[in-house]
Amino acid sequence: MNILFASETEKAEFWLPLLQRALPEDRFFVSEEQSVDVALIATPPAGTLGRLKGAKLIQSLWMGVEKLLADPDYPRGVPLARLIDPGMVAAMSESVLAHVLDWHRHHYRYHAQKAKVEWRRYKQYLASDRTVGILGLGELGGDAARKLLALGFRVAGYSRRPKNLEGVQSFTDLEAMLPLCNALVCLLPLTAHTRGVLNAKNFSLLKKHSAIVNLARGGHMVIDDLLKALDSGHLAHAYLDVFDTEPLPRDSPLWKHPGVSITPHSAALTEPRTAIARIVENVERVRRGETPHDLVDFAAGY
Repeated sequence: MNILFASETEKAEFWLPLLQRALPEDRFFVSEEQSVDVALIATPPAGTLGRLKGAKLIQSLWMGVEKLLADPDYPRGVPLARLIDPGMVAAMSESVLAHVLDWHRHHYRYHAQKAKVEWRRYKQYLASDRTVGILGLGELGGDAARKLLALGFRVAGYSRRPKNLEGVQSFTDLEAMLPLCNALVCLLPLTAHTRGVLNAKNFSLLKKHSAIVNLARGGHMVIDDLLKALDSGHLAHAYLDVFDTEPLPRDSPLWKHPGVSITPHSAALTEPRTAIARIVENVERVRRGETPHDLVDFAAGY
């Protein structure tokens, strides 16, 4: 098969040797030809999608696909698959744990004290004293939930459709879940339904001195509402990895706000060494005329 690799962010020199080794029968190229069977895509060059009308599958190299779906040139008759990368899932859970523990163990406060040469202890809590709410109980949220449970935290989770995860108190009503939460982690896909979900109303429903962790998309967060909730003391701290404009502009008030920790969209990166097997499986399914795994529901947006 002819397989196109098209990305302005993922490096072909990292991916192609692994792909060629795993799929020696197939031909890989980085510019469109007349016949493309499968396209491996992440931030493709402008105009790429419009030339893929004859492809059998567009395989995203990332889990998030909202930008591909929003592209008016996307060939709507071509199926699109998200990439469920085990390495990325593990990395995301590590980031969730790191931020939740930083807040839970008051490390963000101790870091601030160092700059002031202060020596002050804060009250110690057991993990079982805290309920961590997770927005999104898919591959990412489910893995993070299991690891938080293993550390002793209570875990509540929100999803649009009912989920049954052992040990997790699951909700399809967000307003019913939020009052239980001491920390809130956003791992949702960005859709019309979820845009702006991290807003003043929902912050007000959380327990006082809660933490916010947004590792999903910048469009989930209403920045002005966040800053007001931090300044009022209702929220203790916010950990932000994603932003509407990236890199985050130098004049953003988030840079200087003491209640905000910033990371550069690095919570979980696609890992070629663990992702290749998932890509190969979908290529082989296309070759056999079978339905690929992890196809996007265009109506739902993920």
